[in-house]
Amino acid sequence: MTAWMADTSRLLEEVASASNLAQALRNVARNKGAAGADGRSIGEVVEAAPQLLPQLQRELLAGTYQPGDIRRVWIPKSGGGQRGLGIPNVIDRWVQQALLQVLQPIFDPTFHASSHGFRPGCGAQTAIAEAKKHLAEGFSITIDIDLSKFFDRVHHQRLLNRLAQRIADGRILKLVHRLLKAKVVLPEGVRIDTVEGVPQGGPLSPLLSNIVLDELDGELARRGHRFVRYADDFSIFVNSERAGCRVMESVRKFIEGRLRLVVNEDKSSVSQPNDLTFLGFQLGKNPEGEITVTISARTKQRMDTRIRELTPRTWGQSVAKCLDRVSSYLRGWFGYFRLCTQEGLRSFGKFDAHIRRRVRALIIRQKKRPRHLFRYLLTRGVSRGSAAKTAFERRGIWHRSISRGIHTAFPNAWFAERLVSLEAAWARLHPVEQVLYKQGTLFE
Repeated sequence: MTAWMADTSRLLEEVASASNLAQALRNVARNKGAAGADGRSIGEVVEAAPQLLPQLQRELLAGTYQPGDIRRVWIPKSGGGQRGLGIPNVIDRWVQQALLQVLQPIFDPTFHASSHGFRPGCGAQTAIAEAKKHLAEGFSITIDIDLSKFFDRVHHQRLLNRLAQRIADGRILKLVHRLLKAKVVLPEGVRIDTVEGVPQGGPLSPLLSNIVLDELDGELARRGHRFVRYADDFSIFVNSERAGCRVMESVRKFIEGRLRLVVNEDKSSVSQPNDLTFLGFQLGKNPEGEITVTISARTKQRMDTRIRELTPRTWGQSVAKCLDRVSSYLRGWFGYFRLCTQEGLRSFGKFDAHIRRRVRALIIRQKKRPRHLFRYLLTRGVSRGSAAKTAFERRGIWHRSISRGIHTAFPNAWFAERLVSLEAAWARLHPVEQVLYKQGTLFE
């Protein structure tokens, strides 16, 4: 038995230790989330933790722990259709998190450097940086392969075999197997057996998916391919279209023959030079040959939809609360899309302007009657002529939302004090580029 196998022969004791379980519950509570099929909330489990923890320890070590059912919920996909999420019971999420804390330090150092999803110190920023590097070095043709329903089609025995290569404690393998086999409760109440797949929604699922796809990473590396992978989203970089078609076919055969997964032919393609859509970004080159990172068309559509949802015409609360809600969303959104280069700045400015117009329209709608809006605009320092034109204009609210009167009452400066601006947030990160943008020199 090798040294590392000897070190992993009694991992269950580490998983079930009081300190590891306590930390796992803290992490689950921090991540929040809905109740599972048993209806037990995180708050209820945390409150009962002093009694539950020793009981859970005993069940894990005795091998009598049995996971509960997984609650299936459906969420809409950005490209249409629905994606199934599996929500385990809070106690099962607790156990999964305890496993994750022990298994991740064992497996993560063995993963390929081009794997960026759900790993400490990695993320979209490192994935985009590597993609830019490959494009800059002349590998401008990309093979984009979409794995159809990846999480639903993971082969359990292949996954367990991969785990067994580094885990000598058979009790851990049995525990993971029981978690994988947990029955699923559909929204209509039907319970179904699980014969394959890793349910999205549990803390352990991202690590298990990386363990499965690490075999793909190893094969791509063995063949000498340049690639970037983030979970089940990955692109391979080559320098000619002919090579792209050849690689696409050979990798598809490996995925379907060896990994027993399915490639979505409709969403897989060999892209044109410097035309990569990855993780919501569009990567390309500007006339100077520099790699650009902008917002993809699908991301723009999703953002427009979200803006409409956050600023409904029927908003019945204060404008301040609406602005707070929008700002909260924009902070998180920008935290991800801040990676854009200056070529993406125009999209940020358009989003800002659209949000301001939506809020102005909301203000007009809330005043209901024209005479109420007229009087209100006067109190905001608008001249009688401009106020009357905005309030008594026969055309609709959307047309009046760009009128002089409403802009005078609520100028861009008013929004700057109350609403997160994507353009301003980007400018704070890139002050030199912003100056050039304002001078009109970036896009000549």
